[in-house]
Amino acid sequence: MVDIEVIRHRLALLSEYIADLEAEKEIGLKDFLADKRLRRYVERTLHLAVESCIDIASHIISDEGLREPRDNKDIFAVLGEAGYLPEELAKKLMKMAQFRNIIVHDYARLDAEIIWGILKRDHGDLKHFMLTIKKLLGIS
Repeated sequence: MVDIEVIRHRLALLSEYIADLEAEKEIGLKDFLADKRLRRYVERTLHLAVESCIDIASHIISDEGLREPRDNKDIFAVLGEAGYLPEELAKKLMKMAQFRNIIVHDYARLDAEIIWGILKRDHGDLKHFMLTIKKLLGIS
C-alpha cells in the first residue's frame, strides 16, 4: 500500500517547483540567454522537479511491488506498464529522466536553448504527472 503522507510531501515539493517554473515561462529566449543566473535557476528547478517525479514514482513502484526498474528512465515505463500513467505521459517523462541524467552527469554539454525549450513547452508534463498521481491516489 502506498504511503500517502510520503507521496503528499513529495507532491507538495513538486507543486512548488512547477509554480517556480511557471513564473519564468514567459521569458523570451534572448533574455533567457542573457541572464546566467536565471538559466541556472531554471536548470536547477527543472532538475529538482524531475527528481521529485522520480522519487514519487519510485515510492509507488516499491510500495506496490511493481517490477524493478533498470534505471531512472525505466521508472516511468514501469508506471506506464502498470496503468498508473497514460502511455504518452510515461514516454514524455522518460525523456525528462534522460534530460535529468544530462544535467547531473554531462552538465558541460547543456544547451541553454534546450533548457529554454523545456521550460516553454515541456514543463507541463511535470504538472500532468502531479495531477495524474493526485487523482490516482485520491489526494487533493
